[in-house]
Amino acid sequence: MSSPVLVAVVSAQLMAEFFSEADEERLRAAAAALGGGYLRVDRLADVPDPSATRAIVTSWGAVPFDAALLDRMPRLELVAHTGATVKPFVTDELFARGIRVTQAGLAMARPVAEVSLAFTLALLHRLPEMNDALRARGGWYDPSVGAQHQILEAEIAVIGASRTGRAYLSLIRALGARPLLVDPTVDAAEASALGAEKAGLDDALRRARIVALHAPTLPATHRMIGARELALMPDGAGLVNTARSWLVDAVALEAELRSGRISAALDVFDEEPLGSDSVLRTLPNVLLTPHRAAGTVEGRLTQGRIVADEVEAFAAGRPLQHGVTREQLAVMG
Repeated sequence: MSSPVLVAVVSAQLMAEFFSEADEERLRAAAAALGGGYLRVDRLADVPDPSATRAIVTSWGAVPFDAALLDRMPRLELVAHTGATVKPFVTDELFARGIRVTQAGLAMARPVAEVSLAFTLALLHRLPEMNDALRARGGWYDPSVGAQHQILEAEIAVIGASRTGRAYLSLIRALGARPLLVDPTVDAAEASALGAEKAGLDDALRRARIVALHAPTLPATHRMIGARELALMPDGAGLVNTARSWLVDAVALEAELRSGRISAALDVFDEEPLGSDSVLRTLPNVLLTPHRAAGTVEGRLTQGRIVADEVEAFAAGRPLQHGVTREQLAVMG
């Protein structure tokens, strides 16, 4: 077999989730077009001849592409990521050497937005509290679960006009919500074009029945929702986080949730897996999922399809459609 020029550093399980047989065959064909073979490995250290590698497909847990690693891959020209953010492993050294980077985050926006919508409806309608009351406390309807609300005409704060934030905006607008968009990079005209009212963070927190987080992990967004911000939320309001735990002060949120004043639906946590002794597991006003908002069958296969498209384009000398620049990396979540 010829030396692998295209290497997929993706576990066998994730490979099956991301790539249909047809799309993996496209990777093999692209490798042949690049003048060599295709190889899937669990770890980059398993590549027999890294000096031959021209393109790498990565997944979660990829090691940083520092100078020492890149020195062992002098022919590397493309890093194609099956996920969204490439911040954990893409270094400035990649850009300095002219190596292109691409990712499949677009495919994750819709499924995460759908989970955010499901969370929103669940909190509005008090589904976590009613489920807990029926399962754990017996009886029938318990008025102490709190007032139920519909999404029609509900003011919902959308924190961040990311790809997922925009997909979520389109979903809640279709159901008649009144979105309040908080994003310093979006002006009032663009917010209006997205069907939302531009708002400041404090104003949105005071007004919204649901606060949905879709902001990137930047220094300016670290713990942007702390004790002061949570206290601005009205009694009975709900917090939805399918973005990053980075955005929320976990201690402050736990304190508010313990009080029962607000509710939350969370897919992301500071500690993952979430500790078995976490109080979040016991609270009736909290809905939890294990960081799987993007884990739909269709979404995963679309991620693989995007990567196969990009690798195919690279092998044919065509422009990439989902490339990441040094400037984009600086503001990427």
